[in-house]
Amino acid sequence: MVMASEPADGDVHVFERTFTHADVEQFGEVSGDQQAIHTEPDSEGRLVVQGLLTATLPTKIGGDLGVLARSMEFEFLEPVYTGESITCEVTTESVDEREDRYEIACAVVCRRAGETVLNGRFEGLVWKAGQ
Repeated sequence: MVMASEPADGDVHVFERTFTHADVEQFGEVSGDQQAIHTEPDSEGRLVVQGLLTATLPTKIGGDLGVLARSMEFEFLEPVYTGESITCEVTTESVDEREDRYEIACAVVCRRAGETVLNGRFEGLVWKAGQ
């Protein structure tokens, strides 16, 4: 996949999602993460969203941009619960242009009502058109 436009330092991309019980259950089946916090609702009827499921927010943005990730690093700061709206912001920190690709590094922040729940970064490449 090739990015629609050239990446540039300072580009910001945002995606928002609310995870459901079905999302947590399906991810648990695929990942094998079936801890009680992901399968048994709390007193408010919520499940805790798996950390790596929360990390699919920046991977969705990366996929939209055509990024082939080489490394990812995440710091999970607060639990995320089903029914909560989470906003993910990915900021391009650096772009190194090569003959056939762009090598990029991005910062990630995911928030719930202004509170940071996940920080991270990823590095990867984006193929130029025709490559």
